[in-house]
Amino acid sequence: MPQVRIVARNFMDMVAALPAAKLNKLYDSSFICEAVLRSLPPLAKKYVLQMLFVDSPMTAKSMEEWVLPDGISKHKVAIDRLLQLRVFIEVTDRYIIQPSYKMNQKFQSNMQKYLISGGTLPREAMTLNSVVRLPSVGELDTYALEQWECFLLQLINSSQVEKPTSFSSSMMRAFQRGLLSSSRDNEAPRLTESGFQFLLMETNAQLWYIIREYISSAEERGMDPTDLISFLLELSFHTLGQAYSANTLTEVQRLAIKDLADLGLVKYQQGRKEGCFIPTKLATNLSVTLSDASSRKEGFVVIETNFRMYAYSSSRLHCEILRLFARIEYQLPNLLVGAITKESLYNAFENGITADQIVSFLQQNAHPRVAEKTPVVPENVTDQIRLWENDRNRVDMTLSHLYEDFPSKDLFEACCDFARDYGCLLWEDTKKMRLIVKGELHQQMRDFLRGQR
Repeated sequence: MPQVRIVARNFMDMVAALPAAKLNKLYDSSFICEAVLRSLPPLAKKYVLQMLFVDSPMTAKSMEEWVLPDGISKHKVAIDRLLQLRVFIEVTDRYIIQPSYKMNQKFQSNMQKYLISGGTLPREAMTLNSVVRLPSVGELDTYALEQWECFLLQLINSSQVEKPTSFSSSMMRAFQRGLLSSSRDNEAPRLTESGFQFLLMETNAQLWYIIREYISSAEERGMDPTDLISFLLELSFHTLGQAYSANTLTEVQRLAIKDLADLGLVKYQQGRKEGCFIPTKLATNLSVTLSDASSRKEGFVVIETNFRMYAYSSSRLHCEILRLFARIEYQLPNLLVGAITKESLYNAFENGITADQIVSFLQQNAHPRVAEKTPVVPENVTDQIRLWENDRNRVDMTLSHLYEDFPSKDLFEACCDFARDYGCLLWEDTKKMRLIVKGELHQQMRDFLRGQR
C-alpha cells in the first residue's frame, strides 16, 4: 500500500505559490519583506544584502564567481529560492545571451528603508492602564496548549471535547479534508492514513498544515488569501505577551483573530471599553522555519526495555495519540500505563503509520528523566518496532496473469521473450510451458498472441 505523506509547508512555501501579482502586492508591507528575508537560506540572505543597493541587473555568471566551486549546489538552491519568492527577477535581454537577475523593486525599496530608518512595529502595544491583567508567558503557553489540544480533539473526535471551538461546520470540514474519511450510513468519520500521520507530527508542523488549509479555504469565506497571509505574517512580529487593541484591526483581521484565538495563536480579552488580543508563541513562530520553531518541549513518555510504557500526562489528546500504536492498560489522573505490543503496532501499520514515525514520536516526547540518556528509547524496542514493520512487508502483492497450455514450445519461448523485453516476466516453467506476467502487460500479451496465430 503506498504511503500518503502530509507535507507541512511553512508560510514561505505558501507565499512562493502565490501568483506574481499577489506576491508583488504582499511586498508593499515591510514586515512581509523582513519575514521573507528571515526565512531565506544563509547564502540567499547574503545575496540579498549584496544586491540591495545595486540597481542594474547582475549576470548569473558573475554571481557564480561569488562562491567557491564546492558551494555551487548551495548557490543554485539560493538562487532558486530567490526566484520562487520573486525577490530576484530574471531579466531577459536580446543583447545579453546569459541570464541576469535583478532585485524586485518593491522588495528592494522597503528593505532599503528598513536598514536606513529602522523598522516600526505593526501596531503599538496597549498601555498597562488600559488592560485589566496581562497573563504571564507561562499562562499563555498553557492557554495555547489547551486550545490547540481542544481543537485537535474536536478535529478527530468531537465527542471527546468538553469545550468545542466556535468554528463553523464548513470550516471544520475544510480542516478535516484529507484527515478524515467521509461517513457512510450515519457511521462516524474515520481517520485516514494522512490523519494518523498528522497526529504524530510536531505541533508546529500540525499548525502549518491547519493554517495552510485555513488560507486555502479563505476565498470560500469571502476573504482574500493575500490579505490573510499578510496579517498572519504581520502577527508574527508582535511581541509575545503584549496586549494589542482590537480597534486597530480591519474587518478581515477581526474575523481572523477570533479563529486564531480558537486555535491558540492569540488570547482574546474583552475589556470595559475595547477588546484586545495577546499573541502566544504559536503566533510569533509563524514566520520562522520549521526547524527553528521546533524547539524541544518537555516530554512525558517513558519506554522500558520490556516494552512497558508510562506516560505522565492528564491530556486526553495524549491518550488518544498513544492509543494509535500502544495498548493502554489503565489510566490514573496524571499517568497512563500501557505497553507496545505486536498487535497494537500491526494495527498502527494497518492505518498507515510507519515505524520511523512511531520511534520519532517516542524520542521527541521522551520524559525529561530519560531525554538526556543515549539512546532515549531502548534499542531493543526501536529495533523490534522496525522488525515488526518489516514482517508485514516481506510479501508484496502484485497483480499478475498466468498463461499455460501453449500449443508449441516456440510460441511459449516467444511469449517469454516478449514479456522479458517489457520487464514484466515474473516466473516461467519451461518443462510445463507456463509463465506468469505482470497484470499491466495482459492486454499487450493478448494482442501478441493473436498476432502469432
